[in-house]
Amino acid sequence: MNGGEPVRHAVLEGVLERITFANEETGYTVARVDTGRGANDLLTVVGALLGAQPGESLRMRGRWGSHPQYGKQFHVEDYTTVLPATIQGIRRYLGSGLIKGIGPVLADRIVTHFGVDALDVIEQNPQRLIEVPKLGPKRTKLIAAAWEEQKAIKEVMIFLQGVGVSTSLAVRIYKQYMEKSIEVVRTEPYRLATDVWGIGFRTADTIAKSVGIPHDSPQRVKAGLQFTLSEATGNGNCFLPEQELISEAIKILQVDTGLVIDCLAELIAEEGVVREQVPGEDEAAPVGAIYLVPFHRAEISLAAALLRLLRTGDDRMPEFATVDWTKALAWLRRQNDTELAGAQEEAVKLALTEKVAVLTGGPGCGKSFTVRSIVSLARAKNARVVLAAPTGRAAKRLTELTGHPAATVHRLLELRPGGDAAYDRDRPLPADLVVVDEASMLDLLLANKLVKAIGPGAHLLLVGDVDQLPSVGAGEVLRDLLAVDSPIPHVRLTQVFRQAQQSGVVSNAHRINAGEQPITDGLDDFFLFPVEEAEAAAELTVDVVARRLPKKFGVNPRRDVQVLAPMHRGPAGAGALNLVLQEALTPSRPEVPERRFGGRVFRVGDKVTQIRNNYDKGANGVFNGTLGVVVALDNDEQKLTVRTDEDEDVDYEFGELDELTHAYAVTIHRSQGSEYPVVVVPLTTGSWLMLQRNLLYTAVTRAKRIVVLVGSRRAIGQAVRTVGAGRRHTALGWRLRGLGSA
Repeated sequence: MNGGEPVRHAVLEGVLERITFANEETGYTVARVDTGRGANDLLTVVGALLGAQPGESLRMRGRWGSHPQYGKQFHVEDYTTVLPATIQGIRRYLGSGLIKGIGPVLADRIVTHFGVDALDVIEQNPQRLIEVPKLGPKRTKLIAAAWEEQKAIKEVMIFLQGVGVSTSLAVRIYKQYMEKSIEVVRTEPYRLATDVWGIGFRTADTIAKSVGIPHDSPQRVKAGLQFTLSEATGNGNCFLPEQELISEAIKILQVDTGLVIDCLAELIAEEGVVREQVPGEDEAAPVGAIYLVPFHRAEISLAAALLRLLRTGDDRMPEFATVDWTKALAWLRRQNDTELAGAQEEAVKLALTEKVAVLTGGPGCGKSFTVRSIVSLARAKNARVVLAAPTGRAAKRLTELTGHPAATVHRLLELRPGGDAAYDRDRPLPADLVVVDEASMLDLLLANKLVKAIGPGAHLLLVGDVDQLPSVGAGEVLRDLLAVDSPIPHVRLTQVFRQAQQSGVVSNAHRINAGEQPITDGLDDFFLFPVEEAEAAAELTVDVVARRLPKKFGVNPRRDVQVLAPMHRGPAGAGALNLVLQEALTPSRPEVPERRFGGRVFRVGDKVTQIRNNYDKGANGVFNGTLGVVVALDNDEQKLTVRTDEDEDVDYEFGELDELTHAYAVTIHRSQGSEYPVVVVPLTTGSWLMLQRNLLYTAVTRAKRIVVLVGSRRAIGQAVRTVGAGRRHTALGWRLRGLGSA
């Protein structure tokens, strides 16, 4: 081809029969299409097809090519959907699950009745659908409404396809703005990053460029500054120092420093963000902290609420201020047939006499027994005890431990759509003692909601292991409460009890926390399968989960075994492992319904996890990290049902499936607050930057019975040696000392 000759594009039309591979991160898809030469003569197409669904008729623009192994292929650069014109195409289109309420059986009846005019009838005269046998007026209305919504969404999709926005995001944009969708996208594209989950600044920026918003527009720069702060909170920070925010925003925006500084000043003046002087690493040298408004409010509110609780003269359990502790502890001894250690006794007294207290310590140090003792004494005095934990699994464990019902924090507060809680400062929880387990998971926003709901005089006990990873959300609340100069009383349990010393899992957790290599030889509950390469580690991990563990210990690989990976990406990351573990444990079978969404296929029986807070789902919202199992999938109603760890059935429309990801393997961060009979941890040097002591310690302490490490001794050594990447940007400790604004 001559250097100056333009590339000639071809156009191919066909019905998408099946997707054989899709990468959700890049959008690259391999699919088979029927171009009308018969179902047995399918053509392979590759390229930008993410979002297209089997059954759709596509008009694809691209070029022809040849693959040395797979032969002739069509390379798709972009595509549009078109309505099919043949009876066979119409039947396939209607029966594919694209139109809510129509499945294969009903599609067959509609096409049999109306023939090639079926789509025209639905479009022009949907009331005629009642002519179809067994199709009543209610279903007819539903189909007509679903068709109209599909048409409107298609308009938005066609407009967005030019900038690479996926089908699922087009659906979300339409549901957010309805008939104003195209107008908002054209004139205020950066609103999408704030209003529509799944659209970040980069996607909004691409759209903005395509609709002609200038590179140096103040609208763009302000959105970029807010995005930079939002990314920082996603990485655990409550704020960014002003200079760090400006330099990070310049990298993202590629504009002049002066413009960023001016736009930041405007944002502060408009109260889009908050600036406050807080202590830097050197307390004598304050920094200008820039906060997103909700995080600034929450930090001030949480500090004030904790200090108010701690210092109030009210006491809902006054009897413990004058109790005879010798008698009380003797009663406990008789109840439990076990004596509390000195530090445990101190913790019991602290929780029942102080309005706010923290109990921390590693595995095997008796946190659970101490909590049970505190609850027993409080209930013996007829105190109203409320127990909670951040996750469903942790709440179940707390219930089993104390014999007293426990709930998740979200359910306890009865969070409502939008995130407001039924219980707050004006309507406090009906409780004299509130105990929250796994408190290392409490992020700033959730901790603020919780503490606001505790009435004056009630006692709050936070229980957790401060050496674990901090919360997934912003802040490091437990660590701030335990700081050297914090006013919050606390007890740290350090003695490992004899029974726990016999556990390889517990003893190795403490070795790791002390910076020592775990012992991996001669134990019957802690194993290492040495392997160096990430690809080999992934292969061996699947073999360990699907074959070796069930054979040796009789465990159920889906129910009892959890793979915990340091990272999502990479050959031994959670993303890649989920694909191969799903095929090993929940393979495709003709009798098992399934649904493809982007690069994932969901099947009945799949382990899944929620990847965003959604206050509108379930009784009190479904939250980032909630685990569950797919128990039903209805292609006609375009609905999938997940039974969560709290035994609640939650429905997802097919357009919402980007809120779910598979959970055969999860990142160690996502495993916080959960406990599993068996934990398998692939550790390779491919995760080098993530390998830190508290990461490995958190993974090991998730196991109740057995830990299996798969990977290299070098990677384990790196994790054990590396203390961590410093503190997050938070000013809660400073505010608790009474020095910040209140």
